[in-house]
Amino acid sequence: MTTTAQSKAPFSISGFLTGDRSAGFLLSLVAGFVDTAAFVILFGIFTAHVTGNIALAGSSFVSDDEESTLTRLLMLPVFMVTVALTSVLARYARKKQWPVFAVLLTAEAVALGIFLVVGATLSPALLLDVQEEYILPIGMSGVVAMAIQNTLMKESHGVFKSYIPTTVMTGNTTQLTIDLVQLIGAKFSQGEQAQLEAEESMERIGRYVPVIIGFALGGAAAAVLILLSETWWTLVFPLLIVMMLAIAAYVQHHKRLTVS
Repeated sequence: MTTTAQSKAPFSISGFLTGDRSAGFLLSLVAGFVDTAAFVILFGIFTAHVTGNIALAGSSFVSDDEESTLTRLLMLPVFMVTVALTSVLARYARKKQWPVFAVLLTAEAVALGIFLVVGATLSPALLLDVQEEYILPIGMSGVVAMAIQNTLMKESHGVFKSYIPTTVMTGNTTQLTIDLVQLIGAKFSQGEQAQLEAEESMERIGRYVPVIIGFALGGAAAAVLILLSETWWTLVFPLLIVMMLAIAAYVQHHKRLTVS
């Protein structure tokens, strides 16, 4: 007879890193870091919270800054095209029976690497003279990386229990607040339905909290590192995180193939 201890899968670093909550936390940490770093260095460009650029474009338009308005508006079509291409890549990977999560993480790592190189190359000139021809390519490369991350959260079926955005926290904070209200209400109620609602709320809270905390920590880390170093090379940290996740995802895929 197989005991409970024997039936449990042994702990593995790759399995832990690619778990629902761990991966969500790390990816939101990446998004918070990249979004904050880009916003500070690029004088107000969102790479993760890309729709925020629409509001910023409105502000630039009111200020008669046509170049800044155009730069911010261009981020949205760049985002949409990247999402479309990433979705196509995910479909192709599934067709070839490749590990979709690992493939898309690899694509994001490549995009973050390009973002890092483009930013490090152009940012010195940008600091000397704030020009849109420098801001545009850096911002676009950052948006591409974050668009891939947005898409992989949707396309990585079987990795995440449910879709939780890691790049925009407004919806996550809203859902967390709703679940807290439901949990408190259930605690003051009795019966099987109240218990069920409390369990559902706790389960969702357990998945949303790490993502929100990760994003906040990523933003804080970016702000501190940029303040201390004043260099674009701080973006090597989110790149290393995504590379680590990609390797872990490939290892997990290989383990599943070996077991089967």
